[in-house]
Amino acid sequence: MIARMSVLLFAAGVLIASLGVPAQAQEAKSEAPSISAYDTVFNTTERVMDVLATADDSTEEGLTSYIDGLRGVMDDAVDYRGFSRAVMGNFASKRYYMSLSDEGRATLRDQLEAFTEVMSQNLVETYAKGLIAFAQAEIEVVKPEGAESASIESVYQKIKRANDEPYLVEYKMRQSKDGNWQLVNVIIEDVNLGDIYRSQFDSAAKKYARSLKCESNDSACFEQVVQSVIDNWGKEG
Repeated sequence: MIARMSVLLFAAGVLIASLGVPAQAQEAKSEAPSISAYDTVFNTTERVMDVLATADDSTEEGLTSYIDGLRGVMDDAVDYRGFSRAVMGNFASKRYYMSLSDEGRATLRDQLEAFTEVMSQNLVETYAKGLIAFAQAEIEVVKPEGAESASIESVYQKIKRANDEPYLVEYKMRQSKDGNWQLVNVIIEDVNLGDIYRSQFDSAAKKYARSLKCESNDSACFEQVVQSVIDNWGKEG
């Protein structure tokens, strides 16, 4: 289980570095055709591994430098807001948003921005530390047998470390209207990264809702619940 979760940390690092389209790519998209789903995963894996090759966590200075390097890759591409909204699940759904008053909607928008900030910081630091274990891993992005044509594709990656059984990672890719491919989820065996984070947020929300004795129609109480989850994200074991 520990080894599988370590692989998830690596795969998630690739995922969050792939969620958005870099500004440079957006500017150039009218000049060149978009790359394939396979190439998107391959190129992102290369970028992450380049950062890992220089990682040094033996000193505080080295760790800080490495984290900053990974943050540079992630900040260039990641859609932190979209990822955070998905993690919030029902608390950021259109249905829930529309059920609120104008004041409640404004508060929820502010909370989404606040959670995005917290989540981005947590993602960078957590995955930077987890990824170090894969600096010497053998990584192969599996070349698809046929031509890609659908708007949703799965790209597979094999990850092998010494003394570990190889893992097959499935990257769910979706093609946007402008032709660029974005990674929307990652699955290793029966472990779904998106489900893990949504479950974590939901569990914390239920705990605070019980503590505050929220009624089902008490939006003000659930506003406090969401804020409590945000305030304590990443601080509890």
